[in-house]
Formats: sequence, structure tokens, C-alpha cells
Amino acid sequence: MAEQKLNGGDLLVKSLLNEGITKIFGIVGGELLRIFDAIERWGREAGIDTVMVRHEQAGGHMADAWARATGEIGVCLGTAGPGVTHLVPAVAAAWADSIPMLVIGAQIARMFDDTGILQGGLDQMTLMRPITKAQISVEDPYEIPKAVQRAVKTAMSGRRGPVFLELRETALVRGATEEDERNIIPPEKYRPFDRPLGNPEQIQKAVEILKNAKKPLIVGGGGINASDASEDLIKLSETYKIPAGTSINGIGVISSDRKTYVGSHLTLNTYRTAATEADVVLSIGCKWDYTLLYGAPPIWNQNQKLIHVDIDPEMIGRNRPVEVSIIGDAKAVINQLLSEMEKTLPKEKITEWTVWNDYLQEIKKNDDALVQKMLNAKKLPMKPSRLSYEVLDWINEDAILALDGGDIAVFTFQLANIKPRPPRSTFYSVSMGHLGVGIPYAIGAKIAKPDKQVVCLTGDGSFMFNIQELETAARLKLPIIVVVSNNSCWGMIKSGQKNNLMKRYCDVDFPETDYAEIAKGFGCYGEKVKNPEDVKLALQRAAESGKPAVIDVEVAFETPPAMKVIGLYKKSKGLFGK
Repeated sequence: MAEQKLNGGDLLVKSLLNEGITKIFGIVGGELLRIFDAIERWGREAGIDTVMVRHEQAGGHMADAWARATGEIGVCLGTAGPGVTHLVPAVAAAWADSIPMLVIGAQIARMFDDTGILQGGLDQMTLMRPITKAQISVEDPYEIPKAVQRAVKTAMSGRRGPVFLELRETALVRGATEEDERNIIPPEKYRPFDRPLGNPEQIQKAVEILKNAKKPLIVGGGGINASDASEDLIKLSETYKIPAGTSINGIGVISSDRKTYVGSHLTLNTYRTAATEADVVLSIGCKWDYTLLYGAPPIWNQNQKLIHVDIDPEMIGRNRPVEVSIIGDAKAVINQLLSEMEKTLPKEKITEWTVWNDYLQEIKKNDDALVQKMLNAKKLPMKPSRLSYEVLDWINEDAILALDGGDIAVFTFQLANIKPRPPRSTFYSVSMGHLGVGIPYAIGAKIAKPDKQVVCLTGDGSFMFNIQELETAARLKLPIIVVVSNNSCWGMIKSGQKNNLMKRYCDVDFPETDYAEIAKGFGCYGEKVKNPEDVKLALQRAAESGKPAVIDVEVAFETPPAMKVIGLYKKSKGLFGK
């Protein structure tokens, strides 16, 4: 057999391996054959593998979850035309949550433009422009190494996000040279790995404001995860006894067993009180979006001074005016603040802030009492909050929890503090609110962290978006557990019709469906549950089955309290008239 000549597909795989990439999620397509052939011939032995999915969108979500779980770039791909369009929802969700992804899309050879060739004629670069940080197209193999380098550097730099790499078929099928291969250089030779520091003058200004604070509050977001700065944040909070909460993207960056933790969702009395009474807020890596109720009244005190730390200048001052802005990496800036505070902050401030923190920790007892009240409820169908509690109380402390859907996710956020959660352990499409992420997130997380328990809690509506990926989980023998909160409706929309349209329900109710039986058809473990006391028993049986599992749990239709607060905010803006 003649020796295989190097082609663009080989060059791409070598470039990906150079970046430490080990998994590509997606579906093979005609224009992508050279990539898959290179992996089949030699790539797997070199350390890279493909994960075949049943829909490109799900592959995109799996790459997203891989990135959330590892802190590394996730890679997904789709063939020309429909393969790329199928990726759009997943790419949009990753873009909205600042998740680094390399999105590879095939494209027909330029010689076939305007010929009416199958799957051709789509301007994929323009399609991806609003939802990626950069769009790069290559036609010849020699362009591939530098294109991959630029894509990865862009995705991983500053505020992270997806980058689209379009590969014309000519780039993959044409021969490559040894000179082309020499253009694959070590990552440290073309992209920075140091952490951008904040302006020292702004650091000093921030500490001067803290010196005069009587009731400071730290709010940590997804930027803490991106910077692996959880331990640094905890040190800042606990050393100086400054109460700390998080955004939803920041769940786990300071866990609930810490003595300065106040919450991760503003439905909690403790967090709400802190937000209302704090006179200085130190925001690190946070978006002041709906998850923090926009920093708006009546929850947030408008006389507060805001110290806003973010790596992206565009985030500064969004929805809240700032007193001091610091542009830089979260970990680097926190350590700059610690250094300056150690030098200049009066030690008596710690005593003063300890009193403030103790006051908030006393309020936490009220939150605990509300949980106990919910547990005493016996009425069936069970409350969705009870289902959330049972799942959160059962899972391992280091388990990865993938959330999907509307209402059930919000009920779960309200209970996020009942058990400590580590960083990078709670996945949800926060900014896009995208349905259908649950099963793919769970699969991607389990592949990234095979030794961790992975549980998905999803609504019945969102469960059906990517139900076909149960076959992927079964084929790959991934023992994820999917818990379906089954209220037989689009719950969040039904709440809107209930509260704003006098219960004129339209297109929101589902027929009764046994999702456990459907799961069995995919080769998974399945079980249906109605009583709260049976949830943990079912979870244990699912875990012992060793298979991917679906537990279908009947719950009542209820409106989460947080949705009422958001409704009040919209009314305050005049959305529904005066």
C-alpha cells in the first residue's frame, strides 16, 4: 500500500493536538471526511477522539459542557449548510455565557459557489457573526495552522467565547507540505498565558472606598470560574469577614458552608437583605443582568458605591453606575486587592465587618426555616421545590448538576445553598435561557469528568428538545441520571398566561407522557415517581443500574416566586402601561 500523503485533514488534527484538544463533538459529513479519516488512521493513537452525537446542536452543547467542566476550550463541528445551521442554538448559548469554543464548520469548495450544489449557497460567516467572537475561513491547507492558532487565542483571551472556523473542502482534501506542518508552533509562542492586572491607581481607589464601608458585600460571577479564582475569592471574603454572594453563573465559587456566604439567588432573605443594606458592593466577574435583578430597586440600594471588576470593558457600568472600574483578570485583581488591603486597611474594619456578617448569618436561619416548611408539605402532586430539594440533598457534594428548563431551574436556584457546591459544578444556559441543554450538558460533563457523579434536572418540555441523545449516552455507556420534573406544561409560559392574561391558557399544556418508558426504549434505566419519599430511592436504584437513567417525577404546576419579582421589574419600566 502506498504511503498516505499529508493532507489538510491531517494538518487540522495535528493543529488541534498541539492545543491539547482531545475531543471533538459532532456528526461526520461529506466535506469533513478528511478530518475523520485522519483521526481514524492515526489521531486516536495520538490522543484525539470524536464523539458521535445524534444532532449537531447537542454536540455543540456537549462541547460547551466540556469547557465549563475543564476550563479548556470545547470543540464541535458540523458539515456544510444544515450541519452548521444546526449548531447555531448551541453556539448562541455558549456566546451568551462566555464559554470558549472552537466551532468548526465545513463549506463547499469555492469552485461550486452559485452552482446550486447540495448544501451550498449559505453565507455561514455572516450567519455566525452575531454569536461568535471571530469568524475565520480558509481555502488551502497552508492556512490551517495559523487559523487554528488565531481561533483558539481569540476564544480563550479576554472575555471568553466561541469562534467559528470555516473550512472550505479544498482546505481539507488538498495535499499539505512539511513546511505547512512546521507552522504548527507551541501555544506559548503565539498567545499569552499571564493574567492581565488591574490599574494600580484603581486598586488603591477601590481600597479607599472599602476603608469607609460599614456594610460591604462581594458578588462573584462566572468570571471567577473562568479565572480559577475561587480560593482567592474565599480568602478575600473570609480574611476580612466581607459577606459574599454569587450570580447563577458563579454558583460554587464560594460554597454555602463558608461562614461569609449569603446566597446565590435573590429570593433568599439573607442575600436580599445584604443587597438592600450594603453600602459598598465589590462585583467581580459578574453581569448585572436578570440573575442579579439588574441591580435595580427595590432589591438593590441605589446609594451603594459599586466597585466593578471585569476583564471586559463593555461589562462595566451595564445597568449600574460605578464608583470605581477595574479592568483585569479576576484572580490577578483579587490578589492585588488583598496586597493593598493588607498594607493599608485598618484592622478594626475586620471587627466592624464581622458584626455585619454575623447579622446576615443570623438571618440565614429564616431561610433554613422556609426549607423545613416546604419539606412538611404532603400534598400531591409534589411541589417542584420539593423535587429540587430531594435531588440536591441526594447528590454527592462534588457532583456536576446540569439544569435545564424554566421553572424547575428557578426552584433549584432558590435551594442552591442547602448543600455545598464546588466551582464548575452547576451548569445552566444562564444568559440565553436556552432549552434542551440538560442531556447534552450531562453527557459532555461526564466525558470530561468520568469519575464524577453527573445528574441532570430538567423540565418535561426541555427534556424533549434533545431526547435523542439518550441513545448517545447508552452507546457510550455513560451512567448519567436525568430527573424530569413533569408538570405536563410549558410552566413558565403558563405562569405568564395565569398572572397577566386572566388564565387564558393557549398552547401550554401537554398530554400525559411516560418519559421513563421512552428511556427504556433507548436502552436506559427508567422509573416513574409520584411521592417525594420515593425520589431518593429511585435515584439510588438509577445509580445502581450502571446505565444512563431517566426518573420521571410528577410535580404540581407552580409559579416560582422569583418570576413574580421579575414581573414587578418589568412593570416598573412601564412595559404593561401605567
